[in-house]
Amino acid sequence: MKQGPQRIMPVRRAGDEGTPVRQRDELKADAFRVVADNTYDWESWHGFNGELLWVNPAVERITGWSVEECFMMRDYPLPIVARGCRRRLERVMQLARNGEEGENVEFCIRCRDGEYRWMSLAWQPMKDELESLSGFRTSVRDITERHHLREQLQRSADELERLIDERTMKVLQLEKRQRQMEKMAAIGQLAAGIAHEINNPLAGMRNAFELFRSGVDHGHEQYGLLTLIDREIERIGLITHQMHELYRESPQRASEFALSQAIAEIVRLMEGLAAKRGVTLTHDATDAPPTVCLPEGEVRQIVLNIVRNAIQASPAGGEVLIRVSRELEEVGVEVQDDGAGISATILPRIFDPFFTTKHGEEESGMGLGLSVSQSLIESMGGRIEVESRQPQGTQFKAIFPVNLSDAAEST
Repeated sequence: MKQGPQRIMPVRRAGDEGTPVRQRDELKADAFRVVADNTYDWESWHGFNGELLWVNPAVERITGWSVEECFMMRDYPLPIVARGCRRRLERVMQLARNGEEGENVEFCIRCRDGEYRWMSLAWQPMKDELESLSGFRTSVRDITERHHLREQLQRSADELERLIDERTMKVLQLEKRQRQMEKMAAIGQLAAGIAHEINNPLAGMRNAFELFRSGVDHGHEQYGLLTLIDREIERIGLITHQMHELYRESPQRASEFALSQAIAEIVRLMEGLAAKRGVTLTHDATDAPPTVCLPEGEVRQIVLNIVRNAIQASPAGGEVLIRVSRELEEVGVEVQDDGAGISATILPRIFDPFFTTKHGEEESGMGLGLSVSQSLIESMGGRIEVESRQPQGTQFKAIFPVNLSDAAEST
């Protein structure tokens, strides 16, 4: 195999006097050449200006390029180096020409067969017997496997960090939900007690009022005030009912019923309110399962609360769309309005008890509708999702299990 020009300096030591100088130097040069040619790593010797003086056969095993081809290259070893790493190698070659040394510089090469492999480079200056700089040597080791393992380790570390972040976020959400549930329980107990105490005198008031109103002629000039009083008593009754629902220890029993029929009946029930506010109600329950096994009264109450809120949020001439969708073992009831939307500062609070943005409105309550709805649906193993973009409206999606008993087992 043809080698480039090279000169191996003889090393003189004590005890060499008995051997002819030329023979001794030839033996040492041959020994050094055998050692260098059989070095496992890719070794090169360069002159002080960087030209290639010698390269060992390991270059062909590692890169696919032969020793002869390396000597024919211009600016060796840059043609072997991947384009993205050439500037790095140019800086290293300049440092080596200046007589500096270094190690552990990683770079990528493009082998003759097109494969890319990773290398680690070390270099040292070479000096003659007079300590004058005569060039430098480079030693390159294939670290492709180590590089791949390091990449895999980094990917694993990134994935682990992502999982930790996800778990941390879930823990924070669970802690927040736990605090919310504790607050709901405390408020619910208080609300249920108040509701119970109010309901008794309220029932007496309603009975007495009905007797009084029955004796008043419809043509009386103050009869309109009686109608107003009746409506307000009805409103108080609704509020106490919501307060009682906020903490009901015995939920309703699940039964099979047609969800599409329940949605249709809710739409008919809400048509009066929608017409009063100039809002169009549209519903599509074609994708609903034939039947679901859930507490029907609670499902109706949840959907009714969401639809009522959507109607109240919509402007005159707006539309509220109710759509049912089946998702594996779940069924979703989407309620979309085209109102002003919910601001990002208010959105996290909409499920808080007694939080409302309807102050002063005729239909305003105590801010318990969504709190009650969330408590009811979560007791079934479901959830309520909200998407809102100002001023493009809001979408509430109540997601129920199709079968409450299956959901309880999976939970």
